[in-house]
Amino acid sequence: MTHPPDAALHRLIQRLLPPFEQRGMDLSLERMHRVLSALGDPCGNTPAVQVVGTNGKGSIACMIHSGLSAAGVNSGLTTSPHLVSWCERICINQTPITQVELHQRLQALEPFAEEHHLTTFERLITAALMHFEAHDVDWLVLEAGLGGRLDATTAHPQRPLIAVGAIGIDHREHLGNTLTAISREKAAAISPGAHVISAAQLDPVRAVLEEHTRMVGATLEWVEPLPDAWDLGLPGTLQRHNGAVAYGALQEIRRLGANISEQSIREGLAKAHWPGRLQTVLWNERPIRLDGAHNPAAAAQLAQERACWCDRQQAQIWILGIQAHKQAPEMLQLLLEPNDFAWIIPVPGHQSWTLDRLSEACPNLANQMGGANDVLEVLNRLVSAPGSWPNPSPLIAGSLYLLGELMAQRTIEAK
Repeated sequence: MTHPPDAALHRLIQRLLPPFEQRGMDLSLERMHRVLSALGDPCGNTPAVQVVGTNGKGSIACMIHSGLSAAGVNSGLTTSPHLVSWCERICINQTPITQVELHQRLQALEPFAEEHHLTTFERLITAALMHFEAHDVDWLVLEAGLGGRLDATTAHPQRPLIAVGAIGIDHREHLGNTLTAISREKAAAISPGAHVISAAQLDPVRAVLEEHTRMVGATLEWVEPLPDAWDLGLPGTLQRHNGAVAYGALQEIRRLGANISEQSIREGLAKAHWPGRLQTVLWNERPIRLDGAHNPAAAAQLAQERACWCDRQQAQIWILGIQAHKQAPEMLQLLLEPNDFAWIIPVPGHQSWTLDRLSEACPNLANQMGGANDVLEVLNRLVSAPGSWPNPSPLIAGSLYLLGELMAQRTIEAK
């Protein structure tokens, strides 16, 4: 479980990271190229595996990094978003950057960030590269943000390996309204001569990946899910697809010269830990499942996972907080079976779908939904209701920001 940050240091760090509302989304590579050049190209010669996609990127990046750490390869990882602390986004050999270090990096970067008008994400990626340079890492694992073509991680000049998570519809306001358009934005991160690894994709995605790799002279490797005999630290059948991509990436890193044994790869994948992804936690000693699914593709995957712990006739209680710009009606149609019930709550600090809006958008599901102010209100209702704690366990999903708030407030604890 991630731990709440020191409040005073958190405030100091926050002052160096402009709030999203102040800048909004501003995708570009020009600012990153300029600031990295001004800083002397930190880690400019360090090879990186860049992880792109819509869903599963964090899991893939986490497993690759875990495999590298198990093999003793000095490696740096950057991910997004975080759940509780900004420090989660920058790790070396499984150890997050400390708040003191992150503050120092951001403070040193501040004049350059102001001169080059960096976004918050760009500041964090640049600070990560500065941190990795100071620790002389041998490999980088860079999880892209929402894009690919104009993502800050794509500014890194040495990306011989691209790992691709499942690509689906999300962030349409920035990436395009069709799966093909979104896939092209993601695939555009692939540089000439790179090796690309992907598990199975939807047909439009597959076509784009094949077309783009041919066009830029990259190689494309399709991988099958890892068999059940493999022990994975991340729960869920979907992780066998993500694990296969991570395994393929680690094999390619070995081919590129790193000393990585098959045993260390297996050990790394078995030890991988990624909070908030189909994770079982406890509230007052009662089990709850958490998942960060926040778009229709992830909801479809979560619906498939649900079949592993209950059948369609059993009543699953959902506690869903979904940001207002997400495709909540489509998610509900995918998640809710006839006997299910969904509590609709706001995502703290974000504009969110309400019960009224969702009931209007999904009239066929209106009698399967209720509203509450927050997760605690729902949990207290469940515990005070006649009978035992629901089985299967209630499942909280819809937003990683929601899960992060629960962890920060210590509402839940690791099982």
